[in-house]
Amino acid sequence: MPVLTALAPAKINLFLHVGAVDADGYHPLSSLVAFADVGDQVSVEPADSLSLDVTGPFGEALGVTPDNLILRALRRLGEVSGIAEPKLKVTLDKRLPIAAGLGGGSSDAGAALKLVRQALSLDIDDAALEAVAGVVGADGPMCLRMRTAWAEGRGDVLTDEPRLPPLPAVLFNPGVLSPTGAVYRAYDAGPMRAADRPYPPRDWSVAAVIDWLSVQRNDLQLPALALTPAIADALAAVSATSEIALTRMSGSGATVFGLYPTEAAAQAAARTLAAAHPHAWVTATRLAVQ
Repeated sequence: MPVLTALAPAKINLFLHVGAVDADGYHPLSSLVAFADVGDQVSVEPADSLSLDVTGPFGEALGVTPDNLILRALRRLGEVSGIAEPKLKVTLDKRLPIAAGLGGGSSDAGAALKLVRQALSLDIDDAALEAVAGVVGADGPMCLRMRTAWAEGRGDVLTDEPRLPPLPAVLFNPGVLSPTGAVYRAYDAGPMRAADRPYPPRDWSVAAVIDWLSVQRNDLQLPALALTPAIADALAAVSATSEIALTRMSGSGATVFGLYPTEAAAQAAARTLAAAHPHAWVTATRLAVQ
């Protein structure tokens, strides 16, 4: 069997409306989720036992632990399919920053699940694979799909949205961690919002979608800013770039994104930001239906 490789794309919450925590400890939410054309790389190849090797610019910061989401997902896949632990070596080229609001770990697990299904010719359909992906968290199924969708409930009620146009964007991470649990706890200590799903835009052009997004919100942004002031600096830096149309934090941070009218504007903004902030992680990308 040859080495199989796939992109585990960054997940972006274009908006994120969060409700009060429920009796089971989960927050209802509403979000429009898109995926970038940048991310981690996941590879699988035959081996004597299941193993994981983490490389790449953010590999040392992540390391390998027994509860890594890739390993958790593949062990669950082995249980469901009756093969025990898959005898494969998984290599994760970690190119996305960690604890960054980009769904990196869940996306890595999703890519690994699909690669292992292909590598071992497992008789498991997409719906069953999504159920397996749920073991990594509420965003596991959406990151397995890797396509634009409305996410509701706990983030696991998904409705594909093929109308979203490719959105030219810049991703900017200031090089600090923004742990999801701490951000949600800070949100719980403040005023509650409703996890309302807004009416979709009537016009799905790039300009109209950006205008529509500008009146939505990320309910985790203010609590994240209170915990991690560097996110405010990141928002200000992206907001100061030429032709910027919208700036917002993704997920629970610390990555922020900027939307632009054209890919050329996004590329120019990324160059400007990278030159001014050499220690930050900056990339131009397109957010698009996969």
